[in-house]
Amino acid sequence: MVETDYYELLGVERGADDRTIKAAYRKLAMECHPDRHGGCSDQEAKFKAINEAYDCLKDPQKRAAYDRFGKAAFQNGGAGGFGGGQGFEGFSDIFSSIFGEFMDPRGARQNAARGADLRYDLELSLEEAFAGKEAVIEVETLVACEPCEGDGSRGTSRPQTCTTCNGMGKVRAQQGFFMVERGCPTCYGHGVTISDPCPQCEGEGRGLKRRTLSIHVPAGVDEGTRIRVAGEGEAGVRGAPNGDLYLFVHLKRHPIFQRDGTTLIAECPVSFTTAALGGQITVPGIDGQPIEIKIPAGVQSGETLRQRGQGMSVINGRGRGDLVTRILVETPTRLTAKQKELLCQFRETETGEECPASKSFFSRIKDALGH
Repeated sequence: MVETDYYELLGVERGADDRTIKAAYRKLAMECHPDRHGGCSDQEAKFKAINEAYDCLKDPQKRAAYDRFGKAAFQNGGAGGFGGGQGFEGFSDIFSSIFGEFMDPRGARQNAARGADLRYDLELSLEEAFAGKEAVIEVETLVACEPCEGDGSRGTSRPQTCTTCNGMGKVRAQQGFFMVERGCPTCYGHGVTISDPCPQCEGEGRGLKRRTLSIHVPAGVDEGTRIRVAGEGEAGVRGAPNGDLYLFVHLKRHPIFQRDGTTLIAECPVSFTTAALGGQITVPGIDGQPIEIKIPAGVQSGETLRQRGQGMSVINGRGRGDLVTRILVETPTRLTAKQKELLCQFRETETGEECPASKSFFSRIKDALGH
């Protein structure tokens, strides 16, 4: 499952206060409101995503749940991601991790020994983000010790339940009116003791190793997209659950295209004769296929031409966004004598009607000066 981080979507730090989050939301909501973009579907989707993020982060309880579990905190059933054990944990797992300490102390101890999550920053070209790819990455992480199979003991010996805490990993002591709970000093919170520790991992049940992983990156990912790969983080202590691996996508600068959601924007210079007479230009598409763009006669510098369905892939969906070409009319700087002669002849035939904007501007100047 691929998700965009709520904090990155609003452009705020994870520790931002309520006022900062609210200000960022208002600014983005005004910029992306569909009414300001002629009902553009891309902007409408972005507007909905911004509202979803703010609805979560403005509520202290929802925000706390999101900070701990991501969007999985609000999904009933934890649907799978895009293969390979990737996706959100099930609702029962979340319930267990929240209430397990009260329902099952052994589960609480196991969660405490759970392996740490890992972060990997994955840099992609715009073409790779468009098409998706199988990314092969290397991470150095703690993995289960092979000689002891992760339990930390040597040979046929096995970890024994700690007699001090009875496997709880914690001990309690009465201090006046209060009951104080602290980690067990005998097993150090693990709940078990090892009489003959594995010499390879010294009883921890894990060791450092460089791993090579193949991760499926779906088509359409954007800057800041987060991909969670369940169970590929650090190994837990003595057989406790593994942490997760989080890939954060970063896009390289493209020499032609700028990206706005699923829309691609390209600035295209054209000669002033093409702008005046009209014509046709060819630009390379993000999929490698050439795109023919018709230039209407009289196009002005800064005008945009939209090519439907020639933009970025829609992540976890079908179809593509649009390609917007911004026309830049270029004035020639190196003219031959013949070209200058022809332009002089053209100027002699000008009546002022050829450029209505210029004519209107100078008419307003004359009116303002009273001429």
